[in-house]
Amino acid sequence: MHVTHLSLADFRSYARVEVPLDPGVTAFVGPNGQGKTNLVEAVGYLATLGSHRVSSDAPLVRMGAERAVIRASVRQDERQQLVELELNPGRANRARINRSSQVRPRDVLGILRTVLFAPEDLALVKGDPGERRRFLDELVTARAPRLAGVRSDYERVLKQRNTLLKSAALARRHGGRGMDLSTLDVWDQHLAQAGAELLAQRAALVTALQPLADKAYEQLAPGGGPVALEYKASAAGLTGQDREELAGQLLTALGEARKQEIERGVTLVGPHRDDLLLKLGRLPAKGYASHGESWSYALALRLASYELLRTDGREPVLVLDDVFAELDARRRERLAELVAPGEQVLVTAAVDDDVPGMLSGTRFEVSEGRVEEV
Repeated sequence: MHVTHLSLADFRSYARVEVPLDPGVTAFVGPNGQGKTNLVEAVGYLATLGSHRVSSDAPLVRMGAERAVIRASVRQDERQQLVELELNPGRANRARINRSSQVRPRDVLGILRTVLFAPEDLALVKGDPGERRRFLDELVTARAPRLAGVRSDYERVLKQRNTLLKSAALARRHGGRGMDLSTLDVWDQHLAQAGAELLAQRAALVTALQPLADKAYEQLAPGGGPVALEYKASAAGLTGQDREELAGQLLTALGEARKQEIERGVTLVGPHRDDLLLKLGRLPAKGYASHGESWSYALALRLASYELLRTDGREPVLVLDDVFAELDARRRERLAELVAPGEQVLVTAAVDDDVPGMLSGTRFEVSEGRVEEV
């Protein structure tokens, strides 16, 4: 799989730009702040419907413009598809495939798959649980795009349930009569069904990632492991991968937590409060791993993701956004060796020296909104 052409209109710093792309390594080189990351961010957005830099779409639209458009031609074997996303902050985004009538944005998921390495990846090890949940959910969706609908359903039900709980908590605090919470049972059922699917998918993913992450860490830092991944649910008893059993377990956990949830006005049980525990040796990586070890761990998670997606039969595009400047010489060379064989590798760097020699290929110079092949 690879992108053959990228077109942007009013995206980030670009009023309009057209970038032809080939298989192999492509490096975007130029001073910081000139728009290198904007290019690979757009590629990543097509694959995940999200940015690795910001949580909303508003910053992605060029100042003064109403909308932004990302368009890319994607080749998989002999099949070529044109994917287009129109970003409309404050309104619904739009999507088209092969210039057909509009489809839902989530319908483009799966056409392009990427694995992105970025300085922000350090948060996978050192950051909050939300970073690791996002990592799992994006990878789950890359493997099975239908899960985007499950995630959306879960978030919708969670929002409705939290609204009901918040209203009940406020009424209680202000001495009002108890609210009618009979509808809470209905939301519990919906939350349990969608939540069980997410839990099962995440648990299966962690099991599949474990040996791949351990192998990748050994490749990046020989003798420094082993690493272990453990899925930590928000309540005891939420185990296994059987959907019906998990739904029943989740319902039970919600029932046990209901009194506390009504007091606090928020849902305390479910996939939105789970975590992925990362261990290095016998200790948690967070708080114990050195800076270099944390970097190796984060990179190992991305390399494991890449290998897992490859086993599904479609090799993803590798994106390395200003990563090599963050690494020491040893990790830089090891990472370059591991990614060099990729079908398509997109690299950004401030200077040529930040791109390892073995990642030679097409080079674009990015400066003041211009992207020129050199």
